Amino acid sequence: MAKNNEYIELPWTMNSSSGDDEAPKDPRTGGEDFTQQFTENDFEATPPAQRVQFILGEDVDDGSHVSHPLFSEMGMLVKEGDEIEWKETARWIKFEEDVEEGGNRWSKPHVATLSLHSLFELRRLLVNGSVMLDMEAHNLEVMADLVCDQMVSAGTLPPGVKDKVKDALLRRHRHQHEYAKKTRLPIIRSLADMRNQSSSKIEEQSSGHTLGATTPISQTASEPGPPGSNGNSNLSTTGGGGGGMGRFLTVPSGKPSNRTLEKKSKSSKNLRPAQNLPVITEDMVKSPSNQSMARPSSGTELSEQQGHKGNTHFMRKIPPGAEASNILVGEVDFLERTLSCFIRLSQAAVMGDLTEVPVPTRFIFILLGPPGSQSNFHEIGRAMATLMSDEIFHEVAYRARKRDHLLSGVDEFLDAVTVLPPGEWDPTIRIEPPAAIPSQEVRKRPPELPKEDVDEEEEEQRLREESGLSRTGRLFGGLINDVKRKAPWYLSDYKDAFSMQCVASWIFLYFACLSPIITFGGLLAEATGKHMAAMESLVSGFVCGMGYGFFSGQPLTILGSTGPVLVFESIIYEFCFKMGWDYMTFRFWIGMWVAGICIVLTAIDASALVCYITRFTEENFATLIAFIFIYKAIENVVVIGKNFPVNQGIYDCVCTPPLGSNASVVDYAKYNWDSCASYNGTLVGGDCGTPPTENVFLMSVVLCAGTFIISTILKDFKNALFFPSIVRQYISDFSVLIAIFAMSFFDYFLGVPTQKLEVPNELKPTLDTRGWLIPPFTERNPWWSPIIAVFPALLGTILIFMDQQITAVIVNRKENKLKKGCGYHLDLFILSILIAICSVMGLPWFVAATVLSINHVNSLKLESECSAPGEKPQFLGVREQRVTHILIFLTIGVSVLLTPLLGHIPMPVLFGVFLYMGVASLKGLQFFDRILIMFMPAKYQPDYMFLRQVPIKRVHLFTVIQLACLIILWLIKSFSQTSILFPLMLVVMIGIRKALDLVFTRRELKILDDIMPEMTKRAAADDLHKLDAENTKFDTSKQLWRGYLTPTETSV
Repeated sequence: MAKNNEYIELPWTMNSSSGDDEAPKDPRTGGEDFTQQFTENDFEATPPAQRVQFILGEDVDDGSHVSHPLFSEMGMLVKEGDEIEWKETARWIKFEEDVEEGGNRWSKPHVATLSLHSLFELRRLLVNGSVMLDMEAHNLEVMADLVCDQMVSAGTLPPGVKDKVKDALLRRHRHQHEYAKKTRLPIIRSLADMRNQSSSKIEEQSSGHTLGATTPISQTASEPGPPGSNGNSNLSTTGGGGGGMGRFLTVPSGKPSNRTLEKKSKSSKNLRPAQNLPVITEDMVKSPSNQSMARPSSGTELSEQQGHKGNTHFMRKIPPGAEASNILVGEVDFLERTLSCFIRLSQAAVMGDLTEVPVPTRFIFILLGPPGSQSNFHEIGRAMATLMSDEIFHEVAYRARKRDHLLSGVDEFLDAVTVLPPGEWDPTIRIEPPAAIPSQEVRKRPPELPKEDVDEEEEEQRLREESGLSRTGRLFGGLINDVKRKAPWYLSDYKDAFSMQCVASWIFLYFACLSPIITFGGLLAEATGKHMAAMESLVSGFVCGMGYGFFSGQPLTILGSTGPVLVFESIIYEFCFKMGWDYMTFRFWIGMWVAGICIVLTAIDASALVCYITRFTEENFATLIAFIFIYKAIENVVVIGKNFPVNQGIYDCVCTPPLGSNASVVDYAKYNWDSCASYNGTLVGGDCGTPPTENVFLMSVVLCAGTFIISTILKDFKNALFFPSIVRQYISDFSVLIAIFAMSFFDYFLGVPTQKLEVPNELKPTLDTRGWLIPPFTERNPWWSPIIAVFPALLGTILIFMDQQITAVIVNRKENKLKKGCGYHLDLFILSILIAICSVMGLPWFVAATVLSINHVNSLKLESECSAPGEKPQFLGVREQRVTHILIFLTIGVSVLLTPLLGHIPMPVLFGVFLYMGVASLKGLQFFDRILIMFMPAKYQPDYMFLRQVPIKRVHLFTVIQLACLIILWLIKSFSQTSILFPLMLVVMIGIRKALDLVFTRRELKILDDIMPEMTKRAAADDLHKLDAENTKFDTSKQLWRGYLTPTETSV
């Protein structure tokens, strides 16, 4: 008999890898000889985490030990009616799902909560039980034979009950989805099962005594050879199948052999009567998994077996390439001691009805014991299934070469678990899966030691070079690099747009862009004496949008009209009006100078200065623009209330009956202004020329609020509990479009005369005195006017450069996980050409619009589709493509042809879209989160990472300074006398942020903001040592938080 801790060498156990001749490599040393630090002899003396890192650091010698995603299923041996079978009770992909006590439904996925006792019991079973690695078995019966033979040879299984254990393992497996479809036993059984029963009766009669209820199913293979031989070489047929059958098993036909009867007689002597639990009976259905998956057919043999239909609906939740891990636990009355066996097959194989889904099985854990231990076995089975669903342990299970490797995986798991005190929580509570799960890579490798020689400035310089934000030292070097970076992705920018998500984004952004263009056109008409109005804005949107969409470096950026540009245009017009100059000609030269200066800035890689725009500046700007959208949406609705007040005078208009009618005036007075004519009535009164407007303001409030509320609710509908995931996703993608059409139909149904969207219906300039091409010279302007145009052009260049680049920085945030790279220099170059074209045609200048760009990015965010039950979809990035940008502005260009349809959309509905975009763009801004935290008690504050690492007083100080800058920007923008200084104040924001280096430590700024590049290399060694010490302290605190180091190790 083997000792408890002795490892039994079997032919299916891999005792060595192909790399035994070479010392294993330590993953921490980058290929250095690991034997100098850690050898197999030191395995037991090292901590479990290092042992696991050693196992995972070894090279995989062949493809059979490559890790696959695992689906784990636990079955328990139960009695259903008169039949004993394996019943599925729980399953795991990432989180645990249990069959509810009612037995007719699955529970919600939840985090598995295990008892320490069950984990320790499981470890004890792995130490003392059987472990069979790389077993050669392709069906369940071969596996059962090999397991029973190994247990008998190890002395853990009495030979007399070997057949009973095998019979128990070959019981039918019934899964939860089968109960839902079919609750009664199958009426028609295969002829093979019937023949098994008839042959069993013959055996009973010929043996001369009754085998009782525990007679095992007839053998289909001869006794396997000794443990040292191949487990499959001695398998042979008992029927007339002839030789050459190999390892495949057949159903016996005719009389059983004398050897079979002799085995049954011997085994029957060791049987004892059933006690508490039901035992296996002869008339019970045999599992189709115990028959060969591939077998020849003959006239005397039938390969027909009970059909097993996998749960194909659940298959879509299982990752591609997944394999199965089956846990079989149960109690039987013929055992006096617990039997356990951990099996890893050399090659995964589909074993009939063993698994709920048709995926091949790689791991099997068997736990059988005497009656009275069912609940304990259930918890041990859950512990094993949870271990197999653990990312680290299941990879150890694939690579393990012996029992000690599995025990190391269990020990490492025990080191990583968190214990919940029994008196402080309810064990029956199911813990919801978290929104985000930290990476487990840190458990696979040791924590990296602090790098002493890494220059932080050089690292930042390398990151800037990857983003194209470093000076190349040659003319147009940055532009050339941008073209090289974006050219390989150009074709994919069109292929990646084949998605319904892009259709939803296109229609949403079309309405989101159209309304500001029309509104901006009306304001521009007032500011420029109708030299440019809504028609010119539409044409400019078409020209700029198409050009930028086809050739820009970052097509996710949406161009639009901005407030600072409107102020700039009004100042230039007032100047020309006072001087008596031709406004459009002077503006032409300003535009030419702006375009030329932007090209020069592109040539000298001026966009590299964008690296000085940190989170402090960009979030101030983004928050300001979001507040402007919110403020303007509310302001426009209030203006409607002033124009159409609720409390009006008496409406002088009444419906009177037609001449010759017998009806009285009182009868017709009940009819409204719009329904009087349908009853042949006549409107009489001084106000009958216009409909009543006392309900316009209230209706406008309802439309605006309704659009905002519907858009907000439906956008989050993808996380709701109703409908399939694809339906929820479509509703979420088309949320704004649904809100626009729903509220427009509501307005049309009630018939209240609200303000409607007014779109020009003719493609011609607003003023008849101008054309589509602006003359560069005119008699009204002096010859030197083109020269002095350079001065306002400098201010306009600052305005356009800052608007464009700040928005580009926000779009290109690392949080958006963009994969196709940036294009700051290329964007500025394309924008300068578009400004020149707009100046020639007399069109408004369009630059990057912050809020529209943020909403464009948000509408194209990608999330993982194939997720395990309970696992939250993970953010994968953004669908980077050009098609939505092109379609948005192509549709804007043809909006003139859509005037009959667009004229039915109420303006309050579009104001609701403005409000939604403003609020939605605030999500994800750390600045806005910190503002809200200022009004929260400490115990209710969210668990943000920066609150863990920076004192709350320092966080509030940083927020107050940033909020003060925001208020200054708002005040400067609000007054026409100072609004022209707005772009200059953005430059001042960068200077204020640089001054914060004197108030906050470098570590605090790195957490709350971004580190700004140094103007010059720091040469003082003391500063370098101080920074290194500070970074080392910061790294140590992070390791303590993540669990890399213990306080004892830190003190040492």
